[in-house]
Amino acid sequence: MLGVLIDPDKVSDVGQLTYLINLANENCVDYFLLGGSLITTSNQAEIIQAIKRNVSIPVILFPGNAMQIDAHADGILFLSLISGRNPDLLIGQHVMAAPILKNTQLEVIPTGYMLINSGRITSVAYISNTTPIPDDKFSLAACTALAGEMLGLKIMYLDAGSGAEKPISQKMILSVKKAIHTPLIVGGGIDTPQKAMDAFDAGADMIVIGNALEKSPDLLTSIAEKIYENNLKTRL
Repeated sequence: MLGVLIDPDKVSDVGQLTYLINLANENCVDYFLLGGSLITTSNQAEIIQAIKRNVSIPVILFPGNAMQIDAHADGILFLSLISGRNPDLLIGQHVMAAPILKNTQLEVIPTGYMLINSGRITSVAYISNTTPIPDDKFSLAACTALAGEMLGLKIMYLDAGSGAEKPISQKMILSVKKAIHTPLIVGGGIDTPQKAMDAFDAGADMIVIGNALEKSPDLLTSIAEKIYENNLKTRL
């Protein structure tokens, strides 16, 4: 599956999103993810409305904190940052968000969120005040994901962070995938069709592209074509 991440802070004009929204629809994108580590704008609701006016692709919230909840979306990744030791992002924000979410129709998806070192300090690492898992500590990442699964989390999300210098390695993805039965999402640093296929070949069930599309929206087409070709081969 393929997800497109939109950071509201990087959308200066919601009207300019129309091209990306339609492009996502044409290329059979499965989900829009909406959110960011730090959101200073108030356009989240407007972005959701723009997506829903144009396409039927589900909008899933990808929140940095409990303030980023919007009942007009379709679901929310209820992120527990299990790669860090910041209690606020393990359970604190969730306690504040739970009563709000209970009064919405959002599908709540318990998600084990794991930051993997990408070669530099990313916004999410800085804002979350956590240290990413070193990119060569494969067993540590695998055990972290396994513990998250045993705690009842339904999805694992490996993220190198927005604007990562490099994507998560195939060995890291494979190590985590072998340890768990839950679906695995991989994001960060995927800016070419080959990097997308490397992630899928290693075991990712879904990849998320964000920062790369801000610079080159048409990259989505080449990545989607590669995914389609791969899925076709798999079916045959």
